[in-house]
Amino acid sequence: MTRSFAVAVLACLAWTTASVSAADRITDAAGRAAVVLTDWQEPQSLPPRFRNHCAYDPFSGRRYCSNHCGFSYAFYYCSRESFGCCRMGFGYCDWNGLLRCHP
Repeated sequence: MTRSFAVAVLACLAWTTASVSAADRITDAAGRAAVVLTDWQEPQSLPPRFRNHCAYDPFSGRRYCSNHCGFSYAFYYCSRESFGCCRMGFGYCDWNGLLRCHP
């Protein structure tokens, strides 16, 4: 009984992890990742030219890059056409691949 429960929990975790990682990118017709859907981007998820002025946010416990945005701003990359600076924790990429900065 306990063994089958543990297997069911692990299967559920594997399914949710796979579905979340598959949902954070929309691909174009050629299969390339065209849009990144996320509200927080780790430095390694940004294109190399935007990986500068990176720091550690003590409130969230995560790393971010500001790419010349200024103090308390983070750089967000949604697509080749939409990227820029938003206040830390307020930027996100919408389903159309456009950067949005919540007030």
